[in-house]
Amino acid sequence: MLIYCDNAFSASAISMNAMALTPIILGFDAEDISEDAPDDVEGLDASAAHVANLLSTEPADIKLGVGGFSMGAATALYSATCHVFARYGNRNPYPVNLSSVVGLSGWLPCSRILRNQLKESNETSARAATLPILLCHGPGDEVVAYKHGEKSARILSSAGFQNLTFRAYDGYLYARTLITVILLS
Repeated sequence: MLIYCDNAFSASAISMNAMALTPIILGFDAEDISEDAPDDVEGLDASAAHVANLLSTEPADIKLGVGGFSMGAATALYSATCHVFARYGNRNPYPVNLSSVVGLSGWLPCSRILRNQLKESNETSARAATLPILLCHGPGDEVVAYKHGEKSARILSSAGFQNLTFRAYDGYLYARTLITVILLS
């Protein structure tokens, strides 16, 4: 199984492709991650498309997963919803069949859209029910508040994602601390 892990940057950040030294804009605007904040669907679609493009080059006979940390987790969870709906937010087809999703210290963007649209078809509901998702978050996280991770798990579960596991880790766990705890667990 191939799992692509993304640690997305804000839409204003620029990453350099080490092979070609070409600027690549990654990420989406996440100034406010509350449920009432506007969602940057265009930026989320671009982030999910970047991940899907990387995964689409893999052989068809392997299982594909996506995971991320912080904004990368938000991208992974958004990619999960694109997989379930078989399309991006802009309605273009989503080309990848995901087998698993991991989100560390992140949140679910576009949660209002998910709750309102998931019951579109039996096929959509079946994809949601069978997609394994692991979410982990630390209650002491001061960057992405724990309540956002916990609420994301609740929303996904109530929307029909039945194969979801949420794990909380004690204390302030972000960046290297969280990764160390997971590797040692």
